[in-house]
This record gives sequence, structure tokens and C-alpha cells, in this order.
Amino acid sequence: MNICKAIRGISTLALLSAFAIAAGLGGCKKDSGSGDTASTGAATSQSSGGGDSGKVLKLAFVTNNASEFWKIAAAGVRRYENEAKTQVDIKMPPNGTTEEQNQILENLVSQGYDGIAISAIAPKDQVGVINNAASKTKVLTFDSDAPASNRLLYIGTNNFEAGKVLGQQIIKLLPSGGKMAVFVGTLSADNAAQRLAGIQDAINGHNIEIVDKREDNTDRAKARSNVEDIINAHPDLNLVCGLWSYNGPAIAAAIDALGKKGKVLAAVFDEEDGTLKGIESDTIQVTVVQKPFQFGYLSSKWMHDLATDPEKTIAAIPKDKKIDTGVEVIKKDNVADFEKRLAEMKK
Repeated sequence: MNICKAIRGISTLALLSAFAIAAGLGGCKKDSGSGDTASTGAATSQSSGGGDSGKVLKLAFVTNNASEFWKIAAAGVRRYENEAKTQVDIKMPPNGTTEEQNQILENLVSQGYDGIAISAIAPKDQVGVINNAASKTKVLTFDSDAPASNRLLYIGTNNFEAGKVLGQQIIKLLPSGGKMAVFVGTLSADNAAQRLAGIQDAINGHNIEIVDKREDNTDRAKARSNVEDIINAHPDLNLVCGLWSYNGPAIAAAIDALGKKGKVLAAVFDEEDGTLKGIESDTIQVTVVQKPFQFGYLSSKWMHDLATDPEKTIAAIPKDKKIDTGVEVIKKDNVADFEKRLAEMKK
């Protein structure tokens, strides 16, 4: 229709009203067709429960390295994503360095993320960068805590108690005492330091001596060569202990390569495939597994809740600001059942 004909003869006041209405309708149509929320390239979930219901949430789960262990945690993240219809970006420092993780954290803050969960590589050294993030967004930790920082909550293993659990297993393996060595990526990480402290607390008074401790800085080749070097340097060594997930497979490979199966025992942490196969073949005697699936699931849920209903969620945080996800002891007699449950969790 020719709009000039339609409005011919209408009074000036009516004419102005008609144009105002037309302009309003045109504006509504333009807004409803905008696609700005899909152009961010980050999380595209909509907030629910408090605040702006149309806000696009940006949530991130930042690990301390790129090991196989984190695939289980990622499965927990994906499970929550499906349940809550949200999205959580998983970030992994490829070489497991503090510098890489700090850069990831700084990038997320600059990109306006609403929630960040992080497994701190070097908690004492990272207080500043974590506090800076916490001043601008909701920050929680998982797996490796940074208790001196302003993080809101820690989700994961009570690593001191987990160390005590493994320590009790070491006592059973060495009832008459003996010599052992410990291997880990870095002892500066809170989880590593606490696990070792728990082991030492448990074995105290049982004539078990830790003759060496070696760090590999997440270098997988070095993780194996460290074990081989120590076993060769200590012919009377009775047991090797791995504190991080990839140390188990490295220990199994070293013991097999040196022909030391059954001669040098192994007690480790976590459930990497190489560790479970090592238990099946009697190269590794025991592993204490955490619950990384829960790390991913619960971290995602708490980040989402903190972003969408902060007042209620902050009020629900435990007084000690910690959620202990617990551990489980896996040995030859229950490894097959555990593997079945693990496969189910990863679906």
C-alpha cells in the first residue's frame, strides 16, 4: 500500500502519531531478529534464576595439565551441561606450567567470564593472579586448592586424608618396613604437598624411610626416567610412589622395563589406563582414586549457581569453604569392577 495515500487527509497530529507507531513497530522487528548472543564464540547458555534472564553465561573449568585424568572430569562437566542446558569451556595448559595457567586465567577475566574453576598448579605463587580474578568474577578451586587466595570454595579431595589412606596401604605392603621413593610433577602444588604429608603421617613409626623425592614438571619422559634412575641408584629400594595421575603409568613402564615387577612394589594415585593395567598385571599393587567426575560436575554446578543466584549460593557454601569428594582404594581384587563403573561414568 502507498503510505502517502493511506494517510492523505489525516490531521497533522494524527500523521505524527501514525509515524510514531510505524517507527515503534519497525524497532520491535529489528530487535527480535538480532543474533548478537550467538556471535561471542564463548559459552552460549542463558542464565536462569536471578539477574538478567537473557544474559549469556561464560563459565570455564581450568585444569592443571592435559593428562588423561582430566577426561573423566570433562565427562562430569558434560553431564552437568546436558542437565542444566548450559556450557562450560574446558581449558588445559598444554605443558602444565604456571605461566600457561596464569595466562589462561587472565584471558578469561579479560573476556568477562562469569565463573572460573581452577586447579592451581602453584597455589602460593598464584595468590595474586587468583585474587585479581576473584575481584572481578566468581572463582572456585578444585583438585588443587589455593587456600590463601580469595577463592569462594574448594571442591575435591582432602589430599592430606587421601595421603593417609595411601600411607596405610604402603604399611600393608611393607609390614616390616623398608625404603621408598616418591615421584610427582611438582611438590609446590597443594595437592602434591598434602598427599605427601598424609603419607608421611601414616608411615611414621613403621620403619619406612623415604630415600628420595623427584619432580618431573609434567614431562612424561622425565616422569619415567626419574623412576628408572632412582631404582638403579637404590638397589635396596622396596617401593615407589606416584602422587599425580600420570606417575602411575610412568612407574609401571619403568618397573616393567627394568624387570623389577614384584621386586619393587608400587603405590600410586588416580585411575589412568596405564595404572589400571599395571594393577591387572601386578606391576602396581594399589592406587587411591579420587572422584574427578565429581570435580567436573560439582564445579560446573556451583559456578552456574554462583553466576545465576549468587546471594543464595554464597549462603549455601560450607563454613570451611570445602567440599570433600572422597577417595576409593583400588587393588587387584576390585579393579575390574571399578573399570566397568568408570566406563559408565564416561558415557
